[in-house]
Amino acid sequence: MKLCMFTPRERGLERGWPGRIDGDRVIQLAAQTLQSYFTGGGTAREHDEFALDEVDLRAPVLNPPAIRIFDGDGAFRFENTAAVFGPGEEIPWPAGATRLMCRTRLAAVIGGGSAVGGFTIYGEWHAPELEPPKDTDFARCLGPLVVTPDEWDPGGGWSAFVSYAARNTVLRPGDLVALPAVAESGELAAGEWAELTVDGVGVLRNRVGAAAADIL
Repeated sequence: MKLCMFTPRERGLERGWPGRIDGDRVIQLAAQTLQSYFTGGGTAREHDEFALDEVDLRAPVLNPPAIRIFDGDGAFRFENTAAVFGPGEEIPWPAGATRLMCRTRLAAVIGGGSAVGGFTIYGEWHAPELEPPKDTDFARCLGPLVVTPDEWDPGGGWSAFVSYAARNTVLRPGDLVALPAVAESGELAAGEWAELTVDGVGVLRNRVGAAAADIL
């Protein structure tokens, strides 16, 4: 399945509703969030139906319990769960930065029972002149949807990363396990759109906000 968080465009809901994408339609699922949908075993009553071109997609996980980032060396680091942006949202330009770039990653979204509920695009924004961890602390973007493992298997040994993340702990619904970057953008200017592509998931687009000097 292809799952999402969405809101009908005329309603402008901040968090949105969980849904299942079926062709050019979005089927609303009777759950509060995708996390609660996964907690309920990945089943929910179908509530309503909307045209895909009449809705806005939101971050599939707005407040992840935890974000673990792997860089290919077997170790991971945690990232800021309070700086998550969804499809189409503007990425704020961090103070003290003159350059912005974005790394494209594939992220496993944890579902019920610490199993993988699906996969989404994870954009890790990077301001190279800021000292770690503040160089990536200001933003990450997710979306545009979550593709369940029964529909798409990305390969690449993702299960080993998830298994390591789960060792001696419990992974909760909505946790993100982001795999090593598959691409990195060049420098992005204020007002420019970043397009992050992962075959099998889609394209995640976000606009770069104005630099601090442009705001004053």
